[in-house]
Amino acid sequence: MSIKISKNVLDFFNRLEKNNDRDWFNEHKKEFKTIEAEVKMAYKHLFEMLKAHDDVDQFKMFRIYRDVRFSKNKLPYKTHFGGSYHRKKPELRGGYYLHIAPNNESFIATGFWEPNSDDLYRIRKEFEIDDSEIRTIVNDKSFKSVWGEFVGDELKTAPRDFDKNHPAIDLIRKKQYIFTKKYSDLEVLSDTFLEDVNNSFKAIRPFFDYMSAVLTTNLNGESTI
Repeated sequence: MSIKISKNVLDFFNRLEKNNDRDWFNEHKKEFKTIEAEVKMAYKHLFEMLKAHDDVDQFKMFRIYRDVRFSKNKLPYKTHFGGSYHRKKPELRGGYYLHIAPNNESFIATGFWEPNSDDLYRIRKEFEIDDSEIRTIVNDKSFKSVWGEFVGDELKTAPRDFDKNHPAIDLIRKKQYIFTKKYSDLEVLSDTFLEDVNNSFKAIRPFFDYMSAVLTTNLNGESTI
C-alpha cells in the first residue's frame, strides 16, 4: 500500500478555516484524529526515506493547537500540518521541514532558520574570506532547478565589523539561509508526492555538506567538535 496524503486532509482544513473554534473542533475531534494518524504515517514514511541517504535521528510533527498567549491572532487551531526532521548533531547541520496546507499553500523548507550568533558569525566570516564555493553550489543548474534562490530575513546593510562594500555582502547580510519549494494541492495528493519531497531534500546535500564543514571547523580549518 502506497503512503500518500488524502483529499480528506485538505478538505478538513478548509472546513476548519471557516469554523476555527473549540465547539466545532470538539464535534469533529474523532475525524481529526483519524486524519492526524494518517498524516503521521506519511511523515514517518518520509523519515524512513530520509534515513536511507542522511543521518536523520528524529522527526517531530507539530500539534494543531496554536499558542495564542502572545499573539494578536486568537484563533485556537492551525489550519495546516507541519513537521521537522533533525540531522545528527553536532557534526551534521541544517534541517528539513514539511508543511501541508490546502489552497496550494503546501511547501518544504530546508537550511538554517535561526542560526545562533556564533554560527551566524562563523558563516559570515567564511563568506568574507571566500564565497566561491558556496556560490558554485547554489548556482549549480540541477540544484537551482529544485531549490531556486535563498529566502529568509536579512539586514538592510552590513553587520557590525563587516564592510558594506564587500563583494559577498549579499550573502554576509543574511540572517537566515533557507530554501523553500512550493507544492500545489494536486501535487500533494499525487502518488509521487513524498518521493518528490525526498528527492528534493536529497538535492540539498551539497549545501549541507559545505555548511556542516564550515560550522564544525574554525577559520584555520581545525575541527571544533
